[in-house]
Amino acid sequence: MADRIKLLPDVVANQIAAGEVVNRPSSVVKEMMENAIDAGAHTVTVNARDGGRELIQIVDDGCGMSPMDARMAFDRHATSKIASVEDIYALHTFGFRGEALASIAAVAQVELRTRQEGDEVGTQTSVNGGKFQSQEPVMCPAGSQFYVRNLFYNVPARRRFLEKSTASSKQIKAEFQRVALCNPAVAFELYDNDVPVYRLQPTSLAGRIVDVVGRHIKPNLLEVAADTSIVRVDGFVGRPAAAKKSNAEQYFFVNGRYFSDQYLRKAVLKAYEKLIPDTCFPSYFLFLTIDPERIDVNVHPQKIEVKFDDKEAVWEIIHAAVRNTLGKTGAVPMMDFTAEGRIEIPVARQGAVYDEPAAMVNEHYNPFAEGYVAEGADEQCGDVEEFPGEDFTEFPGPTPAAAVRPQEGLSGRRAEVRRRTLRSIRWGNISFPIGRVGTTRCPRRRSRRTMRPSRSREWPTCRRRWAAERSSRRTTRSGACWNTSLRRMRPYNSG
Repeated sequence: MADRIKLLPDVVANQIAAGEVVNRPSSVVKEMMENAIDAGAHTVTVNARDGGRELIQIVDDGCGMSPMDARMAFDRHATSKIASVEDIYALHTFGFRGEALASIAAVAQVELRTRQEGDEVGTQTSVNGGKFQSQEPVMCPAGSQFYVRNLFYNVPARRRFLEKSTASSKQIKAEFQRVALCNPAVAFELYDNDVPVYRLQPTSLAGRIVDVVGRHIKPNLLEVAADTSIVRVDGFVGRPAAAKKSNAEQYFFVNGRYFSDQYLRKAVLKAYEKLIPDTCFPSYFLFLTIDPERIDVNVHPQKIEVKFDDKEAVWEIIHAAVRNTLGKTGAVPMMDFTAEGRIEIPVARQGAVYDEPAAMVNEHYNPFAEGYVAEGADEQCGDVEEFPGEDFTEFPGPTPAAAVRPQEGLSGRRAEVRRRTLRSIRWGNISFPIGRVGTTRCPRRRSRRTMRPSRSREWPTCRRRWAAERSSRRTTRSGACWNTSLRRMRPYNSG
């Protein structure tokens, strides 16, 4: 029988590896930015178009590459970070595998322009789909410029399942923030469709956190500092009062590299126990400095997980450091055993008889006394002019229609107020609130009805009146009402 096992071509092998290293546009941004930091760049610029599908541009002012290095950089397992197995466990750089550029070039159209500081001209190298295209001299500034176009153009299945441009832009922004936070001494710029999003200048760690997250977090930052023989913990945590419903502002870094660890995350949440609700999450930006030989960063394809030799000890140190910071700053309530000056609260004991306190009542207090009315009423009410000839000591019964009309000797405004008052008393202001004169609003209907309120406060009587009113009138398009009984047109709001 013929042999069935075959060695895959390099192009196919690189495309398979790209599925682990590069699974979305944000992965390309992460790998390129880390390479720029490893190159000693002082300024890194990132530009993404259409969420990284159309173009991802990374520009840095690092050391640059020679023509031979520019060609070798796209080969698989070609790296300048390690030379032996021992170097894997003593890493001080971000990249070391030599798979990022090879994986990216296998599924995109990549163009590299680079020049070293002492060279007169640079080098332009083009690789499409993992195949070398050309290399020629070019004029460019010192550093490196990467142009990644049409990501996953030769893998339609992968390109079809990419997120929308808005979601990809958020992921790119998140990766940009992670790299920018752990390198406050480097200037970063982020552009989305050529529109500036971030322009970060070199600053301190606290300043970089404020620039990335926002100014609202500045008064809520509490500094954390703990140095032990195992690990050193630095950074900032948020006040319990500033806890949020989302866990977006939670970052762990080890030796300048971002990583995610749910186990160590519980150490921070344990320190905030009983200080924040269970549905809220604190903010923290913790930087761990540890001997590279005590950790392993080569346990995840995207290097977002780190393995610690003594993880339990690191957990205890992080928990103690955060708890100590919260206690020193007064965020954690301290126990006070001083009883001096406190009010003694009696404790109920079984069988004890307690006397109820006597009620203090002033039996001679009368707010309706003449002195009280004479002295206090005028000061509080001022000059109140009553209607002439009216006595409001009691509510009258059904008022004749003549009493509703304006009285002689009163101005128009005062007459209107008088008529409104008497109508409210007559028909009941609670059941029949009167808006404009001659109209009333039904609480169960939105339209105004031209009718007189019923003397009865029962709603069935009103409904019968409305039914009779509707049956005897028709409304025209012009807003007038045709009364079928009188055979004449009259305004809709007439009485």
